[in-house]
Amino acid sequence: MTLETLPWNPIDYLQSDEARKAYLNAAFEDGDPAVIAAALGDVARSKGVSDLAKQAGLSRDAIYKTFRHNGNPTLSSVTKIAGALGYRLSVQERPLSKAK
Repeated sequence: MTLETLPWNPIDYLQSDEARKAYLNAAFEDGDPAVIAAALGDVARSKGVSDLAKQAGLSRDAIYKTFRHNGNPTLSSVTKIAGALGYRLSVQERPLSKAK
């Protein structure tokens, strides 16, 4: 029996502000910078990169380059894009694991 796979595009599931927020929260909880960058890129595309670029004061090209695979977003670009998406970055306390 052959396994059939279908293309999956996260943008198809990011059509509400609630879904976008949950997606970003999960990425930040993961903690992997590549996962966070990919999630921000997905959310940016779900909102429309052209409009987002104008609101963030960046070019469309800059946003696509920032969040492509192996891209390296700067803190400045992340905060600008987060702000344009209606979010802000903040610090929350988390339990520290005990060292052995």
